[in-house]
Parts: sequence; C-alpha cells; structure tokens
Amino acid sequence: MFKTVTIETDARGVATLTLNRPDKHNAMSAQMLADLTAASEHLAADDDVRVVVLTGAGASFCAGGDLAWMRDQRDMDAETRSAEARKLADMLGALNRLPKPLIGRVQGNAFGGGVGMASVCDVAIGVDSLRMGFTETRLGIIPATIGPYVIARMGEGKARRVFMSGRLFDAQEALSLGLLARAVPQDELDAAVEREVKPYLSCAPGAVAAAKALALKLGGAATQDAVEMSIAALAARWETDEAAEGIGAFFDKRKAAWVA
Repeated sequence: MFKTVTIETDARGVATLTLNRPDKHNAMSAQMLADLTAASEHLAADDDVRVVVLTGAGASFCAGGDLAWMRDQRDMDAETRSAEARKLADMLGALNRLPKPLIGRVQGNAFGGGVGMASVCDVAIGVDSLRMGFTETRLGIIPATIGPYVIARMGEGKARRVFMSGRLFDAQEALSLGLLARAVPQDELDAAVEREVKPYLSCAPGAVAAAKALALKLGGAATQDAVEMSIAALAARWETDEAAEGIGAFFDKRKAAWVA
C-alpha cells in the first residue's frame, strides 16, 4: 500500500506505523510525506485501530529532510517550494488530528522534521542515547512548518533555547524541554511504550477520540493561520542569499560563509 512506511496491527487493535527508509535514516522525501498523510487518514478511518505507535526502522527515528528532496527544492520556484512546504504541514496536521492515541517510539536520533513528528505525538518515549536538534538554521533556512506543533508542545520559552541555534541536545535535555515524556535504555523501550499503550485498551474509543479533540481545542492547538504563516515563512527564506549559500555549502561539503 505504501512505499516508505509500513503499518502492522495486532489483535488488540494496536497499530505500529513505521518510517521505513532505514538506509536513509528515515529522512523525509516527498513520497514519505504523501505516505504518512495517507497512512494517517487510513488509520483514522479504521474502527479496529485503537492506538497508534509511531516509530522508525533502523538506527534513526528521522533525520529530517531527504537530501535529494532538498536538492530539488533548491532549483524550484517560490510557488513550487510553497507546495512542497504544504506537503510537510499537511502530514503533520494529519498526524496531529489523528482521533486515536499516538504514541511516539523514538528509537534513535531525530532532527528537524523528525522532532516535528515527535511533537505531534500524544506522548513520546525515547531511548536515552538519542540526540535531537533543529538543524535548519545551519543551512540558512528555518524550522518553519514544524514550528506551530513544536511551539505548542514546548512553549515559546523552552523552544527559544534550541529553536534557532541549530545545536544538538541529548535525551535528558529533550525531557526538560517537554519533547520526550520519558527516556529509557534501548532494551527497555518496548516495555515503556507498552505501559503507555495498555491503559487505552480499557477506555471507550469514542470517548478517547472526543477527549483528544477537546484537548487540542482547549490547549491552543496549531491554527490554520499559523500553519499558513509557517509555509509562507519557509518559502520566503528559501529565496534568500543565506539559504542559497547554506544549501550550496552543504552539498559542496564546505563550511558556509558565516561559520566562524
């Protein structure tokens, strides 16, 4: 059904949605964005699914944007870049609105859009060896389309500690920032995820969906205006000299002009 993700559902109705590009560290391509959006809609409509676990195959949860996808965007016009940014925004929105509990099983590093995906999970459990980071500003672009969901999860004050610096941080700091609910050793990850899953199997599925929808409304969830603003901000940033220099330096394997 899908080219870059898989869905496996057990007898209890627990569906595991797996990012399945391990050779690319589950970097997000246009195909993966389409697959994740379609998978979210499929899971939302499946009455037999009660809980969804989001994870990645291989060593990394998600390394952010796929290099080939970024290279293609470098040569696009502004309108086409906006359309690509909208694909990411639509995918995150579909996961965020999923009317089932979404448990993040963050089994490895998460950068850029990978942190965005962790942010739309109702709870994210990560391995204690992982690293995270918003690395976009190193390339002269910004973490725009993930921004509404990241800020909703972390709050502005905590987000400003890591949102602009491009620095990597460990699992303990991810806990303090609110990106992870728990960080555990690799061999304890599945048990920790199961502890999050099990209580939902004693709850009325419709009540869970209604409670989640209410929490999104009461909690100041990302608005459509914020999403549109983030898309426009990213498209505008791609037009700057800094973006051209940063992306060019990355693919040329050299330091950007601003690196001290």
